[in-house]
Amino acid sequence: MKFLVVGAGATGGYFGGRLAQAGRDVTFLVREGRAAVLRAHGLRISGLGQDVRLEPRLLTAGQLGGPFDVVVVTVKASGLAGAIADAAPAVGPDTVIIPFLNGMAHLDRLAAAFGEERLLGSVVKVVTTLDDGGGILQLGPLAQWDLGELRGGPGERVRRILAEIDVPGYSARAVPDALAAMWHKWVFIATAGVVTCLMRGPVGAIVSVPGGLEFTYAALAEAVAVSTEAGFPVPDPVIAEALAFLTQPGSTFTSSLYRDVTAGLPNETEHILGDFARRARDMGLEIPLIDLALMQLRVHEAGRLQAG
Repeated sequence: MKFLVVGAGATGGYFGGRLAQAGRDVTFLVREGRAAVLRAHGLRISGLGQDVRLEPRLLTAGQLGGPFDVVVVTVKASGLAGAIADAAPAVGPDTVIIPFLNGMAHLDRLAAAFGEERLLGSVVKVVTTLDDGGGILQLGPLAQWDLGELRGGPGERVRRILAEIDVPGYSARAVPDALAAMWHKWVFIATAGVVTCLMRGPVGAIVSVPGGLEFTYAALAEAVAVSTEAGFPVPDPVIAEALAFLTQPGSTFTSSLYRDVTAGLPNETEHILGDFARRARDMGLEIPLIDLALMQLRVHEAGRLQAG
């Protein structure tokens, strides 16, 4: 099975790298700058006592020569339009497309470009970042890849792909309702973004101060209400898991949104929180904490753009 991984950042590089490390047929489609880094230094995965260096197969825009069996889209929301255009030659009649993006807005754009029937739902969870040399630094042991159909339970193609992606380095599993899984992750990352971006610190520091625990509970309650109203109620065990992660004493966890914002990088404010807030308004829900975080991040982004 031939995999094309579009993007080789902290997330796509991690999961694609694990596939390549296990001997799967993996090619990365990357920008010229990223290709230069990977050619010079390899694809490196470090942290948690590991030091992996791979020599990945690389292509850049315009070099694709034919279809792949699976196209895994791992770019951030800001890169989706370019990724769709660049990856189009890799999509044949039987190609399956698996997006890693957070939220929901990307599904409509991918369906419009390639057809909804090609899409699978996917949720990945991993805490990674790029180090100063462009390597992938794993910050925690969590590494999971969930896969499923957007409509209906796991079918033959999910089982077939799952057999290929179930490799060391993360847990892979089929989920009965991929849309629900995607919504539940959206609830988590929206909450994590709200609390870490508003409080400007890791979750352990937030819950260590008076009111921090109650603030985190309130932010999660807003997000859960939106998912529930959208038709995807969040089960109690999922809520408990999110709270355990977001309220762990001493935890250094911060959201990817917070890390991008503090690093001055392009971020997914609109994709993660803007679209979430829009859906809440359309359903008549009040989400004051989410709205406050969104406003703060928009002000920050306006200043970043003005500064050039």
